Amino acid sequence: MRVHIIGTGLLGASLGLALSAKGHQVTLEDTSPTAQQLAADLGAGRLLDDAASADPSTDAKTDSGTDRTADSGTEPSAQAAGSSAPTAAASASTVTTSAPIPPDIVVVATPPDVAARVIATALQSYPNATVTDVASVKTRLLESVKTLVTAAQLDRYIGCHPMAGREKSGAIAAQSDLFTARPWVICSDEDTPGSRLGEVIAMAEDTGASVLHLDPRIHDAAVAKVSHVPQIVSSLVASQLRHAPLEEIALAGQGLRDVTRIAASDPGLWTQILTGNAEEVRSVLVDLRTELDEVIGALELGPGATGQLAKAIALGNEGHDRIPGKHGQPPTTYAVVTILVPDTPGTLARLFKDIGDLGVNVEDFRMDHASGRKLGMVDVSVVPAIQQELEIGLLSKGWQIPESAIEKEGTA
Repeated sequence: MRVHIIGTGLLGASLGLALSAKGHQVTLEDTSPTAQQLAADLGAGRLLDDAASADPSTDAKTDSGTDRTADSGTEPSAQAAGSSAPTAAASASTVTTSAPIPPDIVVVATPPDVAARVIATALQSYPNATVTDVASVKTRLLESVKTLVTAAQLDRYIGCHPMAGREKSGAIAAQSDLFTARPWVICSDEDTPGSRLGEVIAMAEDTGASVLHLDPRIHDAAVAKVSHVPQIVSSLVASQLRHAPLEEIALAGQGLRDVTRIAASDPGLWTQILTGNAEEVRSVLVDLRTELDEVIGALELGPGATGQLAKAIALGNEGHDRIPGKHGQPPTTYAVVTILVPDTPGTLARLFKDIGDLGVNVEDFRMDHASGRKLGMVDVSVVPAIQQELEIGLLSKGWQIPESAIEKEGTA
């Protein structure tokens, strides 16, 4: 499969790495020569000019109106993107006079605020290619694209959103396994040609992702709840630490780190994402504000305050219990075995080897670090039936298990 990626940021470059590893022919394009060269140097694909010079079948003149063998044309989250719209895609009339065989799929991985224009240009410049994107908001993007292209061109566009990303951005942060085991949402409809849909599905699956099909509006409502509002809440909690005394911040544990992990995200990118999904995000925030006001009122400790506070925590438990568990299965209650580990090279490798030698499967784990000491606590989640067996086995191998941790259970 020939895939042309426009935008060589985190998602574009990671996609190029994943598809190149599977043997697909990937070409790259970005407005920034440095960004596209970096992605190419990292192995994400070849630049258009390089691909043209390496392909003996590219002597023919290219024209956006000719057949598939002769046409030419000229990211984020979650979603770090490349630069702005590519110069080679600045207009539908921009044509390279010597280009490789046209792509089967064009993937637009540009920042959200220019994605619609780049998608439209790609549809015009590559009249036989399927065009898709990786933007995290689908409804407004689709409506914008509809105003820029014909109905026939629109049939070749299939919106996508791989639910993967990092707090870091740019091609330098790209990973070939970024999409592995992550949801890849495809927003097609009854008018989408089956052959084109099949191409996009095949591409997504070759990255290791799990394909899901959603209506664009349902998608946007979903990501508002599971991605966009969590980003805002994380950022607001972290913002409260700006002027906190260092001795207070020194008390931070894993709970604060968990809540604020995504607060390190790119402000420019997230401004585009939030404005693009403003209606859905605002709706969730209004509901959140209502519940937060109730908690604030209860903290005045008037009549019924304790019940209101307990209710808020209990409702949170209900929501938490609906988050999918391992491999997308219903949440499972595991027993948690806590092990004290010194902060020295090879310690975790030895711990997990010992657990494996005991014939125990680790369902999940997390680690917390002691303040001021080179010591950590590893919580290992296992099925309850083997909790005692694991504790006895680890104690026999010299590991320390705090007495307070014995019998502790958690939900993962």
